[in-house]
Amino acid sequence: MMKHPESSDGREVASLQRYLLTGGVGFCLASLCVVATVAFAERWMYARLGLYGAYLVWTALFILLGGGALGSLAAGRWRPPRFYLLFGLAFFAYAVGWVGAYFTLRGAAGEWVGSLAGSLLMGSVFALGFGVLRSALKLSAVLFVANSVGYFLGSALNDAVGARAGMLLWGAVYGLFLGAGLGAALHLAQVRKAT
Repeated sequence: MMKHPESSDGREVASLQRYLLTGGVGFCLASLCVVATVAFAERWMYARLGLYGAYLVWTALFILLGGGALGSLAAGRWRPPRFYLLFGLAFFAYAVGWVGAYFTLRGAAGEWVGSLAGSLLMGSVFALGFGVLRSALKLSAVLFVANSVGYFLGSALNDAVGARAGMLLWGAVYGLFLGAGLGAALHLAQVRKAT
């Protein structure tokens, strides 16, 4: 039987498959919950919170629900509840990069640059947090691919299906792919730290 690598605190790091599955399914459910608020309450939120307030609430929900879904994948000093701090910083950096690029450039260019900027920022925060700065570009690349596939495939499904069902499909697909990417990045960061 093949032994899994250990984290810096001596805990065994589970298989990549477990990280992909836990990240994908867990973040898919988190994303579905967040996107349901967009599908069913977007106008209400914009009217009461404004554009930036609504985006802040959605970011906070992603951090709260996503951090809970991914926390079991963190080892060492970043085990829950401390993982919320690292994930919160990483996802907030991602959101700032994505929203900043999208609001500046708009359209497809804003979405692509947002995906890249957000992924670079999130990967850098994870690399810094886990002490694997040399892996920052690899972590960011994994996140960029997963984020982009999930976002643009979800967007195409949303366009094809439309209405609330399309929006929920978008959220599920985005969450599944980004979650798997987050799982892969967390695995890579911890295995790199362990070796």
